Amino acid sequence: MPLYMDIHNLPEGTTAEDVAKAHAKDMEIQRKYGVEYHKYWVNEAGNKVFCLAHAPNAEAAECVHREAHGMMAEKIIEVEPDVAEVFLGGTETNPAGAVLLPGNGPNERDPGIRTILFTDVVNSTTLTQLLGDEAALALLGVHDTIVRDALSALGGREIKHTGDGIMASFVSTAGAVRCAIQIQRELDKHAQANPAHPLQVRVGAAAGEPVEQHNDLFGCTVQLAARLCAHAQPEQILVSNAIAELCIGKGLSFEDVGEVTLRGFGSPVRAHAAAWRQ
Repeated sequence: MPLYMDIHNLPEGTTAEDVAKAHAKDMEIQRKYGVEYHKYWVNEAGNKVFCLAHAPNAEAAECVHREAHGMMAEKIIEVEPDVAEVFLGGTETNPAGAVLLPGNGPNERDPGIRTILFTDVVNSTTLTQLLGDEAALALLGVHDTIVRDALSALGGREIKHTGDGIMASFVSTAGAVRCAIQIQRELDKHAQANPAHPLQVRVGAAAGEPVEQHNDLFGCTVQLAARLCAHAQPEQILVSNAIAELCIGKGLSFEDVGEVTLRGFGSPVRAHAAAWRQ
């Protein structure tokens, strides 16, 4: 059966316990409609819930909510199971079905927000022309190793290799920024050790909810992260305003670079550069 994710905008004052009770009611009647609700993410600060379910169609999933408790989703989209797993990860749930933050206590619920990060090797085409295919591929391999080591160390999940960069997803926004910092510092060490063949990388990152205004899993967040990466200067880490706000009190430093014009966005976007030089 297809896999669906829905988004609920909850009334003010709705608690995580209220959501748990509603999910339990879904479970009681879901078989009537051939639906299987698996788990859900609770964003208490934003009064939102994201449910993941197998269903014959979106209407069947809606029928379960309607009959069980009347808390109807604002939007429901079909998602690819593999894509949802790669972006969201985090399969551990509490007994009520709420997804938990990895490595945290049983009451630390995962709000479903993810930070998407892109790396992009500067002048990758020129590298091939200057160094030849074999040497250029070896240099790109250095990038891949450094990025993947940083992802492994800081909780990132590689989504895909873009040819001259890597796209990744993080549960922790601060973890994503620290990963970007580690990447730039390790590349800087490599450049100092290999001055004849320095390797420079741009990094862009953005944070957001799984279902936004477009019917695409993290669609706008992915697009924003990619555009920020493309806009960044060599060796720069350029992040969205949401990331700077989510990292307040995390010991990270950002420079507000003001509003930038990005392709595909109708209005300028405020961006920040994460400091990484020691």
